[in-house]
Amino acid sequence: MEAYVKYHKEGSIGILEFGNPAGNSLPSPLLKDLKASLIALEKDAEVRVILLQSFGNRAFCGGASLAEMKTLSSLNEATAFFMGFAEIINTLRTLTKFVIGRVQGKVVGGGVGLVAACDYVLASTHAQVKLSELSIGIGPYVIEPAVFRKIGTTAFAQLSLDAHSWKSANWGLEKGLYHAVYESHDELDAAVLANAKRLGEYPQKAVESLRKLHWKETEHWETLLPKNAVITGTLALEEATQNILKNL
Repeated sequence: MEAYVKYHKEGSIGILEFGNPAGNSLPSPLLKDLKASLIALEKDAEVRVILLQSFGNRAFCGGASLAEMKTLSSLNEATAFFMGFAEIINTLRTLTKFVIGRVQGKVVGGGVGLVAACDYVLASTHAQVKLSELSIGIGPYVIEPAVFRKIGTTAFAQLSLDAHSWKSANWGLEKGLYHAVYESHDELDAAVLANAKRLGEYPQKAVESLRKLHWKETEHWETLLPKNAVITGTLALEEATQNILKNL
């Protein structure tokens, strides 16, 4: 399987899916395609709600591509790489339609930011969470505003400090990252479809207005996230970080 991003419509639901044989991780091309697909679904008047999902029944998202991170050789390259996540989060932030996240498996690093930027997230019991950035010599700077907004100071500190260990799906539910957790993928899919239909039936002006309310006081992210991408890019080029990456 080659890495991909694709989308299609089922009625008023725009279904956006990404996949990568490397644990559904996200290299730069996929991040660019995700952004372009979100914009296309935003512009499609027939789409009332967007469903974000990934390939298979295992990992939801392995975060930033470690393979690509190993190739970074300049601050411009490193910043551009982490800007991919900044642009995705800022795109999600400014949409006028609700985004539902279907999280069927483990979520790592930048994937946690992607989940946190969704409006409504339904997960399976296999959807464990980990911010592994500290363990490779960087930090979750780009995604921090989105994750912090969703789960708060204490939970973010726990997640970012426990960089080698997983938090359970129920931990994600308790902290507010997930709205509900389901035992089976069949139950998850039924809930995703039911909620997508429900959220897509609300008047669009009301949805747009409520979304602005939910995302109030985040306009400064347009400049904050790029600044944080520079911080992360700088750390990614450190000798200690590169040595860790070489051994992965």
